[in-house]
Amino acid sequence: MKRIIAIVAVCLLCTAFTVPVRDDPLMRYARDTWRSLTASVHPGTHLIADNIDATLTRPSRYTSPTNIGAYLWSTVVARDLGIIKAREAHRRIDETLTALAGLERHEASGMFYNWYDPADGALLRTWPDDGSTVHPFLSSVDNGWLAAALMVVRNAVPTLRGRADALLKPMDFGFYYNAASRGPEVGAGALRGGFWDVEPPGCSVQGNYRGRGPDVFYTCHHYDTLNSEPRIASYIGISLGQIPAEHYFALWRTLPGTCEWGWAEQKPVGSWTEHLGIPVFEGAYRYRGLQLVPTWGGDMFEELMPDLFVPEAAWGPRSWGVNHPRHVRAQIIHGLQEARYGYWGFSPASDPAGGYREYGVDAIGQQSDGYTSDQERTTVDPGFGECRPAQPEPASYGDGVVTPHAVFLALPYARREATDNLARIARDFDAYGPGGFYDAVAVRSGTVARRHLALDQGMIMAALGNLLGRDSVRRHFTRGQVEQAVKPLLRIEEFNV
Repeated sequence: MKRIIAIVAVCLLCTAFTVPVRDDPLMRYARDTWRSLTASVHPGTHLIADNIDATLTRPSRYTSPTNIGAYLWSTVVARDLGIIKAREAHRRIDETLTALAGLERHEASGMFYNWYDPADGALLRTWPDDGSTVHPFLSSVDNGWLAAALMVVRNAVPTLRGRADALLKPMDFGFYYNAASRGPEVGAGALRGGFWDVEPPGCSVQGNYRGRGPDVFYTCHHYDTLNSEPRIASYIGISLGQIPAEHYFALWRTLPGTCEWGWAEQKPVGSWTEHLGIPVFEGAYRYRGLQLVPTWGGDMFEELMPDLFVPEAAWGPRSWGVNHPRHVRAQIIHGLQEARYGYWGFSPASDPAGGYREYGVDAIGQQSDGYTSDQERTTVDPGFGECRPAQPEPASYGDGVVTPHAVFLALPYARREATDNLARIARDFDAYGPGGFYDAVAVRSGTVARRHLALDQGMIMAALGNLLGRDSVRRHFTRGQVEQAVKPLLRIEEFNV
Protein backbone atom coordinates (compact mmCIF):
# COMPACT_ATOMS: atom_id res chain seq x y z
CA MET A 1 0.00 0.00 0.00
CA LYS A 2 2.81 2.42 0.91
CA ARG A 3 4.43 1.67 -2.46
CA ILE A 4 1.19 2.52 -4.31
CA ILE A 5 0.82 5.80 -2.40
CA ALA A 6 4.42 6.70 -3.17
CA ILE A 7 3.96 6.01 -6.88
CA VAL A 8 0.77 8.09 -6.95
CA ALA A 9 2.54 10.96 -5.18
CA VAL A 10 5.41 10.86 -7.66
CA CYS A 11 2.98 10.83 -10.59
CA LEU A 12 1.09 13.80 -9.19
CA LEU A 13 4.37 15.67 -8.79
CA CYS A 14 5.32 14.88 -12.38
CA THR A 15 1.97 16.14 -13.66
CA ALA A 16 2.34 19.40 -11.79
CA PHE A 17 5.62 20.21 -13.51
CA THR A 18 5.04 18.66 -16.94
CA VAL A 19 5.81 20.96 -19.85
CA PRO A 20 3.73 20.80 -23.04
CA VAL A 21 4.36 18.27 -25.78
CA ARG A 22 7.15 19.58 -27.99
CA ASP A 23 5.25 19.17 -31.27
CA ASP A 24 2.40 21.36 -30.01
CA PRO A 25 2.18 24.32 -32.45
CA LEU A 26 2.11 26.71 -29.52
CA MET A 27 5.35 25.21 -28.22
CA ARG A 28 6.89 25.64 -31.65
CA TYR A 29 5.87 29.29 -31.58
CA ALA A 30 7.47 29.64 -28.14
CA ARG A 31 10.78 28.04 -29.21
CA ASP A 32 11.03 30.17 -32.34
CA THR A 33 10.05 33.37 -30.53
CA TRP A 34 12.73 32.66 -27.94
CA ARG A 35 15.26 32.32 -30.76
CA SER A 36 14.50 35.88 -31.92
CA LEU A 37 15.03 37.19 -28.38
CA THR A 38 18.36 35.46 -27.84
CA ALA A 39 19.59 36.67 -31.23
CA SER A 40 18.83 40.24 -30.12
CA VAL A 41 21.06 40.10 -27.03
CA HIS A 42 24.42 41.84 -27.27
CA PRO A 43 27.12 39.28 -26.34
CA GLY A 44 29.26 41.84 -24.52
CA THR A 45 26.70 43.61 -22.35
CA HIS A 46 23.90 41.00 -22.27
CA LEU A 47 21.40 43.77 -23.00
CA ILE A 48 18.71 43.07 -25.56
CA ALA A 49 18.11 45.33 -28.57
CA ASP A 50 14.73 46.91 -29.18
CA ASN A 51 14.26 44.97 -32.44
CA ILE A 52 16.00 42.68 -34.90
CA ASP A 53 15.54 41.99 -38.61
CA ALA A 54 14.04 38.85 -40.14
CA THR A 55 17.45 37.21 -40.64
CA LEU A 56 18.19 37.56 -36.90
CA THR A 57 21.53 39.19 -37.72
CA ARG A 58 20.91 42.97 -37.50
CA PRO A 59 19.73 44.13 -34.09
CA SER A 60 18.88 47.77 -33.47
CA ARG A 61 21.32 50.07 -31.68
CA TYR A 62 18.97 51.09 -28.89
CA THR A 63 17.09 49.48 -26.04
CA SER A 64 14.70 50.46 -23.27
CA PRO A 65 13.69 49.33 -19.77
CA THR A 66 10.66 47.59 -21.29
CA ASN A 67 12.82 45.64 -23.75
CA ILE A 68 15.16 44.53 -20.97
CA GLY A 69 12.21 43.53 -18.81
CA ALA A 70 10.67 41.54 -21.67
CA TYR A 71 13.91 39.57 -22.05
CA LEU A 72 14.06 38.82 -18.31
CA TRP A 73 10.52 37.48 -18.03
CA SER A 74 10.88 35.61 -21.33
CA THR A 75 13.96 33.85 -19.95
CA VAL A 76 11.91 32.67 -16.99
CA VAL A 77 9.21 31.42 -19.36
CA ALA A 78 11.77 29.63 -21.55
CA ARG A 79 12.98 27.81 -18.44
CA ASP A 80 9.49 27.01 -17.19
CA LEU A 81 8.48 25.57 -20.58
CA GLY A 82 11.63 23.45 -20.83
CA ILE A 83 13.06 25.35 -23.80
CA ILE A 84 16.28 26.00 -21.86
CA LYS A 85 17.77 24.46 -18.75
CA ALA A 86 17.57 26.15 -15.36
CA ARG A 87 21.32 26.72 -15.35
CA GLU A 88 21.21 28.62 -18.64
CA ALA A 89 18.27 30.71 -17.47
CA HIS A 90 20.12 31.57 -14.26
CA ARG A 91 23.21 32.61 -16.21
CA ARG A 92 21.28 34.77 -18.67
CA ILE A 93 19.30 36.54 -15.94
CA ASP A 94 22.39 37.03 -13.79
CA GLU A 95 24.28 38.61 -16.69
CA THR A 96 21.44 41.00 -17.48
CA LEU A 97 20.99 42.00 -13.84
CA THR A 98 24.70 42.82 -13.77
CA ALA A 99 24.25 45.01 -16.86
CA LEU A 100 21.23 46.74 -15.32
CA ALA A 101 23.19 47.54 -12.18
CA GLY A 102 25.68 49.45 -14.32
CA LEU A 103 23.16 51.60 -16.21
CA GLU A 104 22.85 55.29 -15.43
CA ARG A 105 19.60 56.05 -13.63
CA HIS A 106 17.87 59.00 -11.95
CA GLU A 107 19.20 59.06 -8.43
CA ALA A 108 16.27 60.61 -6.53
CA SER A 109 13.56 58.38 -8.04
CA GLY A 110 15.66 55.30 -8.75
CA MET A 111 14.11 55.12 -12.22
CA PHE A 112 15.80 54.11 -15.46
CA TYR A 113 16.00 56.32 -18.52
CA ASN A 114 14.13 55.35 -21.65
CA TRP A 115 16.93 54.69 -24.13
CA TYR A 116 20.35 53.08 -23.81
CA ASP A 117 22.92 51.73 -26.26
CA PRO A 118 22.87 47.92 -25.92
CA ALA A 119 26.48 47.73 -27.10
CA ASP A 120 27.91 49.52 -24.07
CA GLY A 121 24.97 50.46 -21.84
CA ALA A 122 25.53 54.19 -22.37
CA LEU A 123 22.59 56.56 -21.98
CA LEU A 124 21.52 57.68 -25.45
CA ARG A 125 21.65 61.39 -26.18
CA THR A 126 21.75 61.03 -29.98
CA TRP A 127 19.37 58.74 -31.87
CA PRO A 128 21.49 56.15 -33.71
CA ASP A 129 19.28 55.93 -36.80
CA ASP A 130 19.22 59.59 -37.79
CA GLY A 131 21.50 61.52 -35.44
CA SER A 132 18.65 63.52 -33.88
CA THR A 133 18.93 64.74 -30.29
CA VAL A 134 17.53 62.56 -27.50
CA HIS A 135 16.36 64.37 -24.37
CA PRO A 136 16.74 61.70 -21.67
CA PHE A 137 13.29 60.80 -20.36
CA LEU A 138 12.05 58.56 -17.55
CA SER A 139 8.74 56.89 -18.42
CA SER A 140 6.36 55.68 -15.72
CA VAL A 141 5.03 52.83 -17.85
CA ASP A 142 8.39 51.67 -19.20
CA ASN A 143 9.79 51.54 -15.70
CA GLY A 144 6.63 49.66 -14.74
CA TRP A 145 7.43 46.85 -17.16
CA LEU A 146 11.02 46.60 -15.96
CA ALA A 147 9.88 46.54 -12.33
CA ALA A 148 7.35 43.84 -13.24
CA ALA A 149 10.16 41.73 -14.69
CA LEU A 150 12.30 42.19 -11.58
CA MET A 151 9.35 41.08 -9.45
CA VAL A 152 8.97 37.98 -11.63
CA VAL A 153 12.68 37.19 -11.30
CA ARG A 154 12.82 37.54 -7.53
CA ASN A 155 10.13 34.88 -7.08
CA ALA A 156 11.10 32.67 -10.02
CA VAL A 157 14.83 32.49 -9.25
CA PRO A 158 15.29 32.60 -5.46
CA THR A 159 19.09 32.60 -5.72
CA LEU A 160 18.86 35.92 -7.59
CA ARG A 161 16.20 37.45 -5.37
CA GLY A 162 18.66 39.70 -3.55
CA ARG A 163 20.06 41.08 -6.79
CA ALA A 164 16.61 41.73 -8.27
CA ASP A 165 15.44 43.39 -5.05
CA ALA A 166 18.54 45.60 -4.99
CA LEU A 167 17.55 46.95 -8.42
CA LEU A 168 13.87 47.23 -7.53
CA LYS A 169 14.15 48.83 -4.11
CA PRO A 170 15.25 52.33 -5.26
CA MET A 171 12.43 52.53 -7.87
CA ASP A 172 9.80 54.88 -6.43
CA PHE A 173 6.59 55.10 -8.47
CA GLY A 174 5.33 57.75 -6.07
CA PHE A 175 7.65 60.10 -7.94
CA TYR A 176 5.12 60.05 -10.80
CA TYR A 177 1.98 60.28 -8.66
CA ASN A 178 0.03 63.56 -8.74
CA ALA A 179 -2.52 63.25 -5.94
CA ALA A 180 -4.27 66.44 -7.08
CA SER A 181 -4.70 65.59 -10.78
CA ARG A 182 -8.49 65.10 -10.43
CA GLY A 183 -8.84 68.12 -8.16
CA PRO A 184 -8.55 68.39 -4.37
CA GLU A 185 -12.15 67.26 -3.82
CA VAL A 186 -11.55 63.77 -5.29
CA GLY A 187 -8.86 62.69 -2.83
CA ALA A 188 -6.66 60.71 -5.22
CA GLY A 189 -5.00 61.25 -8.57
CA ALA A 190 -3.10 59.76 -11.49
CA LEU A 191 0.44 59.09 -12.67
CA ARG A 192 2.26 61.44 -14.99
CA GLY A 193 3.48 59.94 -18.23
CA GLY A 194 7.02 60.54 -17.03
CA PHE A 195 9.58 63.28 -16.56
CA TRP A 196 12.85 64.76 -17.80
CA ASP A 197 15.54 65.74 -15.34
CA VAL A 198 16.56 68.65 -17.63
CA GLU A 199 13.92 70.96 -19.08
CA PRO A 200 13.07 69.74 -22.61
CA PRO A 201 11.72 71.66 -25.60
CA GLY A 202 7.94 71.86 -25.65
CA CYS A 203 5.43 71.34 -22.89
CA SER A 204 6.51 70.26 -19.40
CA VAL A 205 5.52 70.96 -15.79
CA GLN A 206 8.23 71.65 -13.23
CA GLY A 207 7.82 69.98 -9.85
CA ASN A 208 8.74 67.16 -7.52
CA TYR A 209 5.96 65.09 -5.94
CA ARG A 210 8.34 63.47 -3.49
CA GLY A 211 10.29 66.57 -2.55
CA ARG A 212 13.44 64.52 -2.84
CA GLY A 213 16.28 65.78 -5.00
CA PRO A 214 16.05 68.61 -7.53
CA ASP A 215 12.84 69.47 -9.36
CA VAL A 216 12.10 67.53 -12.53
CA PHE A 217 10.03 68.39 -15.61
CA TYR A 218 6.90 66.25 -15.83
CA THR A 219 4.92 65.49 -18.97
CA CYS A 220 1.87 67.70 -19.39
CA HIS A 221 -0.36 64.61 -19.56
CA HIS A 222 -1.38 62.04 -16.98
CA TYR A 223 -2.25 58.38 -17.47
CA ASP A 224 -5.73 58.93 -16.09
CA THR A 225 -7.77 56.17 -17.75
CA LEU A 226 -7.87 52.77 -16.07
CA ASN A 227 -8.06 50.53 -19.11
CA SER A 228 -4.62 51.13 -20.53
CA GLU A 229 -1.25 49.47 -20.13
CA PRO A 230 0.10 52.00 -17.58
CA ARG A 231 -2.04 50.28 -14.94
CA ILE A 232 0.88 47.88 -14.47
CA ALA A 233 2.75 50.81 -12.88
CA SER A 234 -0.33 51.49 -10.76
CA TYR A 235 -0.46 47.90 -9.54
CA ILE A 236 3.23 47.93 -8.69
CA GLY A 237 3.13 51.31 -6.96
CA ILE A 238 0.16 50.22 -4.86
CA SER A 239 1.72 46.87 -3.97
CA LEU A 240 4.98 48.55 -2.92
CA GLY A 241 3.11 51.06 -0.76
CA GLN A 242 4.31 54.00 -2.86
CA ILE A 243 0.86 54.97 -4.21
CA PRO A 244 -2.41 54.82 -2.24
CA ALA A 245 -4.95 52.15 -3.15
CA GLU A 246 -7.53 54.87 -3.80
CA HIS A 247 -5.55 55.79 -6.95
CA TYR A 248 -7.02 52.73 -8.70
CA PHE A 249 -10.52 54.20 -8.42
CA ALA A 250 -9.45 57.74 -9.34
CA LEU A 251 -8.77 56.55 -12.91
CA TRP A 252 -11.56 56.96 -15.46
CA ARG A 253 -13.44 53.87 -16.66
CA THR A 254 -14.82 56.16 -19.35
CA LEU A 255 -14.89 59.90 -19.39
CA PRO A 256 -18.28 61.22 -18.22
CA GLY A 257 -21.20 61.65 -20.62
CA THR A 258 -21.51 65.44 -20.46
CA CYS A 259 -20.73 67.76 -23.37
CA GLU A 260 -17.58 68.90 -21.58
CA TRP A 261 -16.17 65.54 -22.67
CA GLY A 262 -17.93 65.53 -26.03
CA TRP A 263 -14.66 65.16 -27.95
CA ALA A 264 -14.40 61.50 -26.85
CA GLU A 265 -15.26 58.61 -29.17
CA GLN A 266 -18.85 58.12 -28.06
CA LYS A 267 -21.31 59.07 -25.34
CA PRO A 268 -20.98 56.44 -22.61
CA VAL A 269 -23.74 54.72 -20.70
CA GLY A 270 -23.25 54.64 -16.96
CA SER A 271 -23.75 56.21 -13.57
CA TRP A 272 -21.74 57.47 -10.61
CA THR A 273 -20.88 55.38 -7.59
CA GLU A 274 -18.19 55.42 -4.91
CA HIS A 275 -15.33 53.07 -4.00
CA LEU A 276 -12.96 53.66 -1.07
CA GLY A 277 -14.43 57.14 -0.79
CA ILE A 278 -13.55 58.01 -4.42
CA PRO A 279 -16.34 59.04 -6.84
CA VAL A 280 -16.27 56.64 -9.79
CA PHE A 281 -18.15 57.03 -13.06
CA GLU A 282 -18.95 53.46 -14.08
CA GLY A 283 -19.16 54.18 -17.79
CA ALA A 284 -19.16 51.82 -20.75
CA TYR A 285 -19.27 51.92 -24.56
CA ARG A 286 -21.53 49.95 -26.85
CA TYR A 287 -20.25 48.21 -29.93
CA ARG A 288 -22.23 45.83 -32.15
CA GLY A 289 -24.24 44.21 -29.37
CA LEU A 290 -21.44 44.34 -26.79
CA GLN A 291 -21.12 46.64 -23.80
CA LEU A 292 -17.59 47.14 -22.47
CA VAL A 293 -15.17 49.50 -20.76
CA PRO A 294 -13.03 50.87 -23.62
CA THR A 295 -9.28 51.29 -23.78
CA TRP A 296 -7.76 54.60 -24.82
CA GLY A 297 -6.99 53.54 -28.39
CA GLY A 298 -9.06 50.40 -28.92
CA ASP A 299 -6.12 47.99 -29.07
CA MET A 300 -5.41 44.61 -27.48
CA PHE A 301 -2.12 45.69 -25.90
CA GLU A 302 -3.77 48.18 -23.53
CA GLU A 303 -6.53 45.78 -22.57
CA LEU A 304 -4.56 42.60 -22.06
CA MET A 305 -0.84 43.18 -21.45
CA PRO A 306 -1.28 43.91 -17.70
CA ASP A 307 -3.39 40.75 -17.54
CA LEU A 308 -0.25 38.77 -18.42
CA PHE A 309 1.05 39.58 -14.93
CA VAL A 310 -2.05 40.13 -12.80
CA PRO A 311 -4.84 37.53 -13.11
CA GLU A 312 -7.36 40.30 -13.54
CA ALA A 313 -10.21 38.13 -14.77
CA ALA A 314 -9.93 35.82 -11.74
CA TRP A 315 -9.39 38.58 -9.18
CA GLY A 316 -12.02 40.89 -10.70
CA PRO A 317 -14.68 38.48 -11.99
CA ARG A 318 -17.35 41.21 -12.18
CA SER A 319 -15.05 43.70 -13.90
CA TRP A 320 -12.09 42.43 -15.90
CA GLY A 321 -13.53 38.91 -15.96
CA VAL A 322 -16.30 40.22 -18.19
CA ASN A 323 -14.42 42.97 -19.98
CA HIS A 324 -11.44 40.99 -21.29
CA PRO A 325 -13.51 38.41 -23.22
CA ARG A 326 -15.65 41.17 -24.67
CA HIS A 327 -12.65 43.09 -26.00
CA VAL A 328 -11.42 39.93 -27.67
CA ARG A 329 -14.87 39.34 -29.14
CA ALA A 330 -15.00 42.95 -30.39
CA GLN A 331 -11.67 42.51 -32.17
CA ILE A 332 -12.89 39.30 -33.81
CA ILE A 333 -16.15 40.95 -34.90
CA HIS A 334 -14.28 43.91 -36.37
CA GLY A 335 -11.75 41.83 -38.27
CA LEU A 336 -14.08 39.18 -39.62
CA GLN A 337 -17.49 40.87 -39.90
CA GLU A 338 -17.22 44.66 -39.89
CA ALA A 339 -14.01 45.25 -41.87
CA ARG A 340 -14.05 41.79 -43.51
CA TYR A 341 -10.29 41.38 -43.47
CA GLY A 342 -10.51 37.64 -42.86
CA TYR A 343 -8.11 37.98 -39.91
CA TRP A 344 -8.08 39.86 -36.60
CA GLY A 345 -5.79 41.13 -33.83
CA PHE A 346 -5.03 44.87 -33.78
CA SER A 347 -2.43 46.49 -31.55
CA PRO A 348 0.49 48.95 -31.81
CA ALA A 349 3.31 47.33 -33.79
CA SER A 350 5.72 47.80 -36.66
CA ASP A 351 4.14 49.48 -39.67
CA PRO A 352 4.47 47.22 -42.74
CA ALA A 353 5.15 50.42 -44.69
CA GLY A 354 8.04 51.29 -42.34
CA GLY A 355 8.42 52.63 -38.82
CA TYR A 356 6.00 52.02 -35.98
CA ARG A 357 2.28 52.75 -35.65
CA GLU A 358 -0.67 52.27 -33.35
CA TYR A 359 -3.37 49.92 -34.61
CA GLY A 360 -6.68 49.16 -32.95
CA VAL A 361 -10.45 49.10 -33.31
CA ASP A 362 -11.38 52.76 -33.34
CA ALA A 363 -14.92 52.28 -32.01
CA ILE A 364 -13.78 50.70 -28.72
CA GLY A 365 -11.20 53.36 -27.88
CA GLN A 366 -11.94 56.60 -26.02
CA GLN A 367 -9.67 58.72 -28.22
CA SER A 368 -11.94 60.22 -30.89
CA ASP A 369 -9.27 60.10 -33.60
CA GLY A 370 -7.99 56.86 -32.15
CA TYR A 371 -6.10 53.90 -33.42
CA THR A 372 -7.38 52.47 -36.68
CA SER A 373 -7.13 48.95 -38.06
CA ASP A 374 -6.03 49.81 -41.59
CA GLN A 375 -3.30 51.70 -43.39
CA GLU A 376 -5.82 54.22 -44.74
CA ARG A 377 -6.74 55.28 -41.16
CA THR A 378 -10.45 54.63 -41.63
CA THR A 379 -12.26 56.02 -38.60
CA VAL A 380 -15.78 55.87 -37.25
CA ASP A 381 -17.73 58.59 -35.45
CA PRO A 382 -20.85 57.41 -33.61
CA GLY A 383 -21.36 60.92 -32.26
CA PHE A 384 -21.77 62.04 -28.66
CA GLY A 385 -25.50 62.31 -28.13
CA GLU A 386 -26.77 65.88 -28.46
CA CYS A 387 -23.19 67.21 -28.17
CA ARG A 388 -21.90 65.91 -31.51
CA PRO A 389 -23.86 64.35 -34.35
CA ALA A 390 -22.95 60.89 -35.61
CA GLN A 391 -21.32 60.46 -39.00
CA PRO A 392 -22.14 57.74 -41.55
CA GLU A 393 -20.29 54.48 -41.05
CA PRO A 394 -17.43 53.77 -43.48
CA ALA A 395 -18.50 52.12 -46.69
CA SER A 396 -15.41 49.91 -46.53
CA TYR A 397 -12.04 49.46 -44.85
CA GLY A 398 -8.63 49.46 -46.52
CA ASP A 399 -5.47 47.43 -46.01
CA GLY A 400 -6.01 46.02 -42.53
CA VAL A 401 -2.94 45.39 -40.38
CA VAL A 402 -3.01 42.43 -37.99
CA THR A 403 -0.40 42.04 -35.30
CA PRO A 404 0.30 38.47 -34.14
CA HIS A 405 1.22 39.44 -30.57
CA ALA A 406 -2.35 40.76 -30.16
CA VAL A 407 -3.69 37.33 -31.09
CA PHE A 408 -1.50 35.63 -28.49
CA LEU A 409 -2.86 38.00 -25.85
CA ALA A 410 -6.36 36.73 -26.69
CA LEU A 411 -5.52 33.06 -26.08
CA PRO A 412 -7.02 32.81 -22.56
CA TYR A 413 -10.37 34.14 -23.80
CA ALA A 414 -10.73 32.63 -27.28
CA ARG A 415 -8.19 29.84 -27.61
CA ARG A 416 -9.71 28.07 -30.58
CA GLU A 417 -10.31 31.26 -32.56
CA ALA A 418 -6.83 32.57 -31.73
CA THR A 419 -4.94 29.41 -32.67
CA ASP A 420 -6.90 29.18 -35.92
CA ASN A 421 -6.21 32.84 -36.70
CA LEU A 422 -2.48 32.41 -36.06
CA ALA A 423 -2.32 29.31 -38.23
CA ARG A 424 -4.02 31.12 -41.11
CA ILE A 425 -1.74 34.16 -40.80
CA ALA A 426 1.32 31.87 -40.96
CA ARG A 427 -0.16 29.90 -43.89
CA ASP A 428 -1.45 32.76 -46.02
CA PHE A 429 1.43 35.25 -45.76
CA ASP A 430 5.19 35.34 -45.56
CA ALA A 431 4.62 36.11 -41.90
CA TYR A 432 6.69 33.48 -40.10
CA GLY A 433 10.42 32.97 -39.97
CA PRO A 434 13.18 31.42 -37.87
CA GLY A 435 12.35 33.84 -35.04
CA GLY A 436 8.61 33.21 -35.07
CA PHE A 437 5.94 35.58 -36.33
CA TYR A 438 7.06 38.82 -37.91
CA ASP A 439 5.66 41.88 -36.24
CA ALA A 440 2.71 42.84 -38.45
CA VAL A 441 0.95 41.97 -41.70
CA ALA A 442 -1.09 44.22 -44.00
CA VAL A 443 -3.53 41.55 -45.09
CA ARG A 444 -4.89 42.98 -48.35
CA SER A 445 -1.56 43.95 -49.88
CA GLY A 446 0.31 41.08 -48.21
CA THR A 447 3.00 43.50 -47.02
CA VAL A 448 4.83 42.19 -43.97
CA ALA A 449 6.83 44.12 -41.36
CA ARG A 450 9.72 41.68 -41.44
CA ARG A 451 11.27 42.30 -38.06
CA HIS A 452 10.78 41.26 -34.44
CA LEU A 453 10.24 43.73 -31.60
CA ALA A 454 11.51 42.63 -28.20
CA LEU A 455 8.38 43.97 -26.51
CA ASP A 456 5.98 42.16 -28.82
CA GLN A 457 7.97 38.94 -28.68
CA GLY A 458 8.04 39.29 -24.90
CA MET A 459 4.25 39.52 -24.84
CA ILE A 460 4.05 36.33 -26.89
CA MET A 461 6.39 34.52 -24.48
CA ALA A 462 4.44 35.71 -21.43
CA ALA A 463 1.12 34.66 -22.97
CA LEU A 464 2.47 31.19 -23.78
CA GLY A 465 4.11 30.91 -20.36
CA ASN A 466 0.75 31.47 -18.73
CA LEU A 467 -1.18 29.20 -21.10
CA LEU A 468 1.26 26.30 -21.24
CA GLY A 469 3.15 26.75 -17.99
CA ARG A 470 0.45 26.83 -15.32
CA ASP A 471 0.18 30.62 -15.20
CA SER A 472 3.95 30.88 -14.98
CA VAL A 473 4.32 34.66 -15.26
CA ARG A 474 1.30 35.48 -13.11
CA ARG A 475 2.38 33.10 -10.34
CA HIS A 476 5.86 34.54 -10.13
CA PHE A 477 4.70 38.17 -10.30
CA THR A 478 1.84 38.12 -7.82
CA ARG A 479 3.27 35.97 -5.05
CA GLY A 480 3.38 37.95 -1.82
CA GLN A 481 2.71 41.66 -1.68
CA VAL A 482 1.02 42.04 -5.09
CA GLU A 483 -1.69 39.54 -4.24
CA GLN A 484 -2.15 41.00 -0.78
CA ALA A 485 -2.52 44.58 -2.03
CA VAL A 486 -4.16 44.26 -5.46
CA LYS A 487 -6.50 41.27 -5.25
CA PRO A 488 -8.82 42.89 -2.67
CA LEU A 489 -9.05 46.01 -4.85
CA LEU A 490 -10.14 44.13 -7.96
CA ARG A 491 -12.79 42.23 -6.02
CA ILE A 492 -14.57 45.45 -5.07
CA GLU A 493 -15.83 46.63 -8.41
CA GLU A 494 -18.47 45.64 -10.94
CA PHE A 495 -18.01 47.26 -14.35
CA ASN A 496 -21.11 48.52 -16.13
CA VAL A 497 -20.90 45.77 -18.74
